[in-house]
Amino acid sequence: MSTPRVYVIHENPEWFPPLAAAFEAEGVPVQEILLTEGQADLAAEPEPGVYWSRMSASSHTRGHEHSKEYTRALLGWLERAGRQVVGGSHILELEVSKVAQHGLLRAAGFDVPRTTAVFGTTTLKQSAATFTGGQDVPFITKHNQGGKGLGVRRFDSLAEFDAYVDSPEFEAPVDGITLLQEYLTAREPFITRAEFVGGEFVYAVRVDTSAGSFELCPADACEVPQTIAGAVCDVPGTDGGATETFSVRTEVTADHPLVQQLRGFLADQRIQIAGVEFMETTDGRTVVYDINTNTNYNPAVEAVAPASGPRSIARFLGGLLDAEYAAAAAHA
Repeated sequence: MSTPRVYVIHENPEWFPPLAAAFEAEGVPVQEILLTEGQADLAAEPEPGVYWSRMSASSHTRGHEHSKEYTRALLGWLERAGRQVVGGSHILELEVSKVAQHGLLRAAGFDVPRTTAVFGTTTLKQSAATFTGGQDVPFITKHNQGGKGLGVRRFDSLAEFDAYVDSPEFEAPVDGITLLQEYLTAREPFITRAEFVGGEFVYAVRVDTSAGSFELCPADACEVPQTIAGAVCDVPGTDGGATETFSVRTEVTADHPLVQQLRGFLADQRIQIAGVEFMETTDGRTVVYDINTNTNYNPAVEAVAPASGPRSIARFLGGLLDAEYAAAAAHA
């Protein structure tokens, strides 16, 4: 067997360089497991070390539609062998299902958007009419297995939605589940993403939504021209001028009541690394709507943040690896 190290399970090499640099800076040995293909000898013992899965719900958009299944198989093998896995099987299932995220958040007492999950397309129009009470009021759609704003569109009338469902523009979700969700009006044109590593708060990111784009992935590799496709929230009072999309919300600290509530929730769910998104609305609600367990970090934010997300991850996983070394030495 090789020297124990941190193994990072993922499918997108473009997202890895900032993490590799962080592991190097922290002196933590790391190796990628790129799950776009490969194999696992089920009769063999997995290599010693700590395994971190950051499989993405949007992997199918990069031509890696089977990577989720590869990860399910690999994580099961690792867990049955007793290897330490961060972001294990239960977290993978959460990453690829907004239905599961919504259910856990709601059960934990968070304010979540009113949501209906529609299976298949046959009843989509009927379900939308039921969801709005037959009224022409704004609502949005999402893909259950999403990421990067996949399938998120605003509709202002049932006729508009019906026409979309019947059109070539209709974007079918990869798992066949479309979410219908209430339209929320933001108090100001941004949403917030609270980052946690090792169950502890790192910082909060303000994500500007005034341009109306749903492409909210913060990594350099995700940079795309913004397109106006309706908005997850109203942005009254904006003039469309250029703004910094990602910035630190310094007033949101570890002592913030929502941050403390999220910290307890993540501990209860055994989620060690995540970015949780929420919105503050004009009617005084603070709505939590997304848990991202393969969180990326924006370079501009990292340059001014009170702590580094990737370095925090490298330190956290390095600490787990040190514990593995100590346990192996004690056993020997």
